[in-house]
Amino acid sequence: MTAERDRLTGAGAQVVTEVSINFGSSLAGLAIPLVGSPVVVAVRQLVMAATVLPFYRPKLAGLSWRRLWPALALGVVLAVMNLTFYEAVDLLGLGIAATIEFLGPFALALASSRRLLDFVYATAAAGGVFLLTWSDGALNLLGILFALTAAASWAAYILLTRKVAVTFPGLEGISVASVVSLALLVPFALLTVDWPSLNWGVIGLLLAIGVLSSAFPYTLDTFILRRITPRLYAIITSFGPVIAALFGALVLGETFLVQQQIAILVVCVAAGAAIASQRETAKSELEIIAGAIP
Repeated sequence: MTAERDRLTGAGAQVVTEVSINFGSSLAGLAIPLVGSPVVVAVRQLVMAATVLPFYRPKLAGLSWRRLWPALALGVVLAVMNLTFYEAVDLLGLGIAATIEFLGPFALALASSRRLLDFVYATAAAGGVFLLTWSDGALNLLGILFALTAAASWAAYILLTRKVAVTFPGLEGISVASVVSLALLVPFALLTVDWPSLNWGVIGLLLAIGVLSSAFPYTLDTFILRRITPRLYAIITSFGPVIAALFGALVLGETFLVQQQIAILVVCVAAGAAIASQRETAKSELEIIAGAIP
């Protein structure tokens, strides 16, 4: 009974984190026209660093380059992933950008599969994205390129997170990555920021984005993964694009054609079904990858 209660609590908390992340992304959609994507991402990374560093300060003494480089690379990937995603949100809208970005972890999860059924799921997801990007009769190539870059970066993030977890205890590797990411983003933010637009309301909005999209979810993930399996975690995460679309409509006023709504559902259902249909094994590659999904 206690195990069942823990699983329900963990699953509920995971749904809350998905809501938090996508609500934060919708607020980012409001902030980007005011201050630009680099500023939004820099503040988000600043909040994350301020949350992680006091508790997981990295001990770099004695670290070799071989052990350190994955954390440094992770910081670069974090900066690219968040910056390109927010640029995609600005050009495509939150619902479409989030759906395309999710192709990254989904493709990685199926990369080692040899099942025909997984090929069917992958084809369905690709068809959903094609329908999503073409259904309005227009094609924003730059926006799609940003979203695909964010998807590839998310896949790289998962692989590097697994490597960093072996090298550093706790969240020390994430601490290093957050500092590297911040160092890369701050110069762009300072060069592009429109200083007159930085009133207290905008600053509060930026801090809220950082808390909702980074600080709160990262803190809660440790609690969640102690109570549910990585596979269940990944299944819940696979419905993130639907939540993103809802917040895109509610907060940003985005509208979706019937074909686009169907396309988003097709991608989510294909991903969820692919993960749910995997055989339960002690060291499932899919589950290992799912555990690294942010």
